[in-house]
Amino acid sequence: MTEQHIKKSGENVSSSSKEEFRHLVRIANTDIPGEKPLYPGLTNIKGVGFIFANAVLSRLSIDKNKKIGDLSDNEITEIEDVLKDPLKANIPSWMLNRRNDLETGEDFHLLTSDLDFTKDNDIKRMKKMKSYKGVRHILNLPVRGQRTKSNFRKNKGKVTGVKRGKAKSGRV
Repeated sequence: MTEQHIKKSGENVSSSSKEEFRHLVRIANTDIPGEKPLYPGLTNIKGVGFIFANAVLSRLSIDKNKKIGDLSDNEITEIEDVLKDPLKANIPSWMLNRRNDLETGEDFHLLTSDLDFTKDNDIKRMKKMKSYKGVRHILNLPVRGQRTKSNFRKNKGKVTGVKRGKAKSGRV
């Protein structure tokens, strides 16, 4: 805020004591533009969707329409703490993206590069044990039951059309 704006609103707070607007804020190793509102801005973090962002902000009782650049350092650390361990903030376990982990059996929420790393390890495990989904991954075919008659015709980066046999002549 400028000093003129502060004088118009009737406050006697100097602009040096108030925190300055930040144009780029780093939360959970992700740079978020400061002009974005907090609620949709948190979805820039990989692993955080609208529902999870809403839950985090309601648990911390922070205004969802507040600009990210206006957050204090204390609020940023609170948001990061809840994102790292949402179960401590009483966010329900059904909102977490990694429930009943195969190795530990625990529920937790993965963000950014941890999400990619765990997903790659899961796919490698399926390929190694040659499950149905693993074989589909090996063959670069759709894994989740989609039809393959008309879609998924890419062959090494090139789109393949319908393959037909030689045209039959009318004579026998």
